[in-house]
Amino acid sequence: MSEEFLINFTPQETRVALMQSGIVQELHIERTASHGIVGNVYLGRVVRVLPGMQSAFVEIGLERTAFLHVADIWEERCANGQEGGAPRPIEKILSEGQNLLVQVLKDPLGTKGARLTTQMSIAGRMLVYLPQERHIGISQRIEGEAERERMRARIEALVPDDEPGGFIVRTMAESASDAELATDINYLRRLWAEIKSRAQNTARPPALLHHDLTLAQRLLRDLVTPETTRVVIDSRENFQKLQVFAQEYMPQVAGLLEHYTGERPLFDLFGVEDEIQKALARRVELKSGGYLIIDQTEAMTTIDVNTGGFVGLKNFDDTIFKTNLEAALTIARQLRLRNLGGIIIVDFIDMENEEHRTSVLGELNKALSRERTRISVSGFTALGLVEMTRKRTRESLAHVLCEPCPTCSGRGEVKTARTVCYEILRELLREARQFDAREYRVLAARAVTDLFLDEESQALAMLSDFIGKTISVQAESGYTQEQYDIVLM
Repeated sequence: MSEEFLINFTPQETRVALMQSGIVQELHIERTASHGIVGNVYLGRVVRVLPGMQSAFVEIGLERTAFLHVADIWEERCANGQEGGAPRPIEKILSEGQNLLVQVLKDPLGTKGARLTTQMSIAGRMLVYLPQERHIGISQRIEGEAERERMRARIEALVPDDEPGGFIVRTMAESASDAELATDINYLRRLWAEIKSRAQNTARPPALLHHDLTLAQRLLRDLVTPETTRVVIDSRENFQKLQVFAQEYMPQVAGLLEHYTGERPLFDLFGVEDEIQKALARRVELKSGGYLIIDQTEAMTTIDVNTGGFVGLKNFDDTIFKTNLEAALTIARQLRLRNLGGIIIVDFIDMENEEHRTSVLGELNKALSRERTRISVSGFTALGLVEMTRKRTRESLAHVLCEPCPTCSGRGEVKTARTVCYEILRELLREARQFDAREYRVLAARAVTDLFLDEESQALAMLSDFIGKTISVQAESGYTQEQYDIVLM
């Protein structure tokens, strides 16, 4: 399926949309103030070792300390000749105050710090360089054992036996010439030598030794495929920068770059802005009249499928089956569009027919097969739910663009005005028992004060008589419904 990329540049952020058949499939956003750090290499300092968790916290210069698990300490596993086996206890490997060369595996997510590894990997367009091990790996996307062996033999022929390090062959290498592969190898070795030199010359960690490419550069390196027809860029300055970058490192991509000069904003022209707003909504409409409800929580994401207003087929079973089939396709797209990761639970409409269940699961797997991100789908559980996991590599779209509601603190609900009224009455009684004030004044939202002046006026008067003090209420336009203050006069 042919695809094209749209890149919107502003001084504050870069936004990328992947389009297939005119429909937005993926969104990537990188803000200048919060640049992603996956792939960055740091000289860090171990600040705490936790034997009970077999982990350590490492200071790398970010707001929160980063997290390193013993399984990600490569040198020790290989030194014991136990690669893939159980490593030594972390307390015998690391000590507090130790300097450590680390690379970021995962960006900080929510309240969690970045995830680290000591196994270095430096990505090029066609190869990934593994400076610490002598190994030639082949991308799983390169199918066919004969083709995999051919690629392995080509790389082995280009890498002298006396030079350290190994490589992973990316899918882009299939159509590359030996000269292009050799150029990539030399570039990656030179880059690693510079990183080592910076580490040796750094006096005091933490220090950033190497940062990965910008979002637009990573797009050209990682996401452009033979199916890509063009990459449209709406900034002349960045178009010229990307042209220079592409001509130097990936000349086969340079011809795909186009500069957009239209008056109408690029994302408006292709309807991307509307899709971004829809991708932030909890409800997703299906063409048949059904809909999905997507709830993203800290632990997992749940997706509920509903028939809604769709009652068009002859019998109810067929109506459910058609809705679930359409939902399966939409769910696959929404996972990519919203970049949802971790555990995902899908509650399809209950189907009695086993063939229907098999078909829906097959349609879901087929739609997910186009995923670049690793994903695993289980069958229907005893409760009729479909469980899946999708690798979490960066913040979801909602976490990038949104924050918890200050009114409800992310609950999605607020206390009713009557509930707040009763809380205020209890708080007034507590205050009266602790302080001997002449008068009590309640500052609250308009909905709450209106209740006190109308339906709950008798309750307020009874409390005033009970404590023997005057109670007045005052509406504050800036208060949320749950917010109130009691002023002692």
